[in-house]
Amino acid sequence: MSGSNFQESLSLRGISRREFLKFCSVMAGTLALDATIGPRIARALQAPGKPPVIWLEFQDCAGCTESFLRASNPTAAEVVLDVLALNYHETIMAAAGHQSEAAKEETIQAGGYILIVEGSIPTAEDGAYCTIGGRRARDILEEAAANAAAIICVGSCACFGNIPAADPNPTSAVGVMDLIDDKPIVNLSGCPLNVVNLTATVVHYLTFEKLPEADDLLRPLFAHGARIHDNCERRGHFDAGEFVQEWGDEGHRNGWCLYQMGCKGPVAFYNCPQARWNDGTSWPVASGHGCIACAIPDFWDLAPKYEPIPIQQFTPPTTYPAVEEAEGGMTVAGAAVIGGVAGLAVGAAGAAAAAKLSQEEEQTEQSEE
Repeated sequence: MSGSNFQESLSLRGISRREFLKFCSVMAGTLALDATIGPRIARALQAPGKPPVIWLEFQDCAGCTESFLRASNPTAAEVVLDVLALNYHETIMAAAGHQSEAAKEETIQAGGYILIVEGSIPTAEDGAYCTIGGRRARDILEEAAANAAAIICVGSCACFGNIPAADPNPTSAVGVMDLIDDKPIVNLSGCPLNVVNLTATVVHYLTFEKLPEADDLLRPLFAHGARIHDNCERRGHFDAGEFVQEWGDEGHRNGWCLYQMGCKGPVAFYNCPQARWNDGTSWPVASGHGCIACAIPDFWDLAPKYEPIPIQQFTPPTTYPAVEEAEGGMTVAGAAVIGGVAGLAVGAAGAAAAAKLSQEEEQTEQSEE
């Protein structure tokens, strides 16, 4: 798709150039990049020759596909994902049967595509627990990975096996990185993944021609580099020693800390407090349920156990803030606000970057006039 066609696509969806540039700047903020990267992102997204995409589904519930389909409608994010040319996705593609498989085969033969994988891969009984068109999931994965430029694993099942691999793991389910070791891989874990992180990863790849920096679990640092506990809006209540003791009690109704109800925010690294869900509307902790650390391996085996993890394992007691009334009087509401401020940091950075880019664009327009 050429730059002019891209602009036409934006216009048809009612997206102005100003809104597109703001999106690029916010993407820079999401990726923890300097605001000056915004114009470079814009140029990359408008450039022709974007790689096609093959999206495979194996042992999954299609939850990540559902998250993908909920990219804001219509926004630049949706356009970015559209222009990648999704050549194969068995759940949402119009073609079916031999026609759909032919589209995949043609893309594989051409090479240079992005391979997105959803769902775990079974290895027990010679892979019999997941077959498509009479072929084992493992064979389909290995064939598609051979000519891929990069692999993006979406959801914890594709990353680590997770729910299908939960005890006793009857299908011997594994993640993609357990089978493929000769291709660039990034794990967008979570149950399901947040489409914001998929969009940001794709934008990073198109801009820099490589996947974003990742941790030892191959999760991108921009999404998994910060502890949920440190950015939680309920952190102020934790610091004040105010905990929910029972679902529906007064503390629960007042938004107190969910740590003693099994919240795993202190050991979970994810950008849920910043990215949130449903266009930034909310996220599990804000809606009243503790974090289940869905972006880590084996989370399903750990999640049902509502047992507080000793916070001392991760935060030395000497670092705890004093649980006392601040000079001048600190209300409970004020303490809660403190926890929310940290969670707004990334969003504020993105907004500031967008404002800066918008101001520069206005100055450019004025000079052109």
